[in-house]
Amino acid sequence: MIFVGRDDCELMLQSRSVDKQHAVINYEPATDEHKVKDLGSLNGTFVNDVRIQEQMYFTLKIDDKLRFGYDILSEP
Repeated sequence: MIFVGRDDCELMLQSRSVDKQHAVINYEPATDEHKVKDLGSLNGTFVNDVRIQEQMYFTLKIDDKLRFGYDILSEP
């Protein structure tokens, strides 16, 4: 499991729109699937710009784009 958030997580993001513990990404070897779950964050977790439901795992597919909160990283 990879916890995503601003504080004390495996993947730490420095964004005001990301909660201290925002989401979790989990790999299930039995089904060879990666899943993401929003942990009740204020600003949401998005897959391909669609906000996922809180506290329910969402199965990711190849080329899915994940976003946590509202900040978008821009390229230089």
